[in-house]
Amino acid sequence: MIWLLCVSSLLLSGQEQDSVAARLNFFEFSPTYHQGRLTSALVFAGTAYTAFSVGLYNSWYKNYPQGKFHLFNDAAEWNQMDKGGHVFSGYFQSLFCYRGARWTGISENKAITMGLLCGALFQSTIEVMDGFSTEWGFSLTDMAANTAGLAVFYAQQRLWQEQRITLKESTWPISYAAIPIMSTDGLYQTTLKSRTDKLFGKSGLTRALKDYNVQTYWASFNVHSLLGKGNGWPAWLNVAVGYGAGNLYGGFKNNWELDGISYDYPEAKRYRQFYLALDYDLRKLGMKNALLRTLCQVLNIYKFPAPALEYNTLEGFKLHLLIR
Repeated sequence: MIWLLCVSSLLLSGQEQDSVAARLNFFEFSPTYHQGRLTSALVFAGTAYTAFSVGLYNSWYKNYPQGKFHLFNDAAEWNQMDKGGHVFSGYFQSLFCYRGARWTGISENKAITMGLLCGALFQSTIEVMDGFSTEWGFSLTDMAANTAGLAVFYAQQRLWQEQRITLKESTWPISYAAIPIMSTDGLYQTTLKSRTDKLFGKSGLTRALKDYNVQTYWASFNVHSLLGKGNGWPAWLNVAVGYGAGNLYGGFKNNWELDGISYDYPEAKRYRQFYLALDYDLRKLGMKNALLRTLCQVLNIYKFPAPALEYNTLEGFKLHLLIR
């Protein structure tokens, strides 16, 4: 919180408050710097960061041993699904922080800087926690993915003053069956459900965060804005490309140890998924109500079901009337 206040004071030097902003609709950007809104935004940001940090620690790191800060090369883990998550998180966190800064009346350039700083802070927190966890470590490739997400936001905002290519996520829960899995010495048995419960957790929230089998990451292109003026493409209809993976029950391979017993599940072939799909740009629906427009901005980072063509490395091509 102190860090945010210091940076904000530096960025906002020389700006003047306009009392007219106080009479704006709450959900509209202020045309000029507004001190009251800045205070509210900083309190919200500090609260969100604290909740994020505490929640992340309790859901992800609390039950694992801690040690000295160290590096870890996880570039080949999880079929790079975790890297997609880092790119996506860096993107939407910087975008939301930018919009929060613009809401206070901060100038475009300074709001972009605030977006980058906040996005970097949130993502770097994860990497530092990883660095002290004996199960993981500080990952340079994760930091590169975080930076890529920030760069996608930054480049578009500088070039177009809008986000014509939106990074999105979709997720849908999987019910894992109690398929028996024998230990490598043939003396013990566990189940796929037991493995996934321990690996991904049992609650919907932890599974949404940890289970890379249920996640897909997307780059959604607003064709109308990319084609330029005068085209007849619907402003709300996007084309998206996506990436997912399946049968991931370990970071590098589908084998693991439980209570000193080794298990291997080679029957589950790990695979990658590539998608080409239609998508909806909720920002372009023409909502006149300021609250609804804000909700559309927030929900637009989620990829809603739509027709899609899939290619996966296990079964080849598939056509989906609705991909989730």
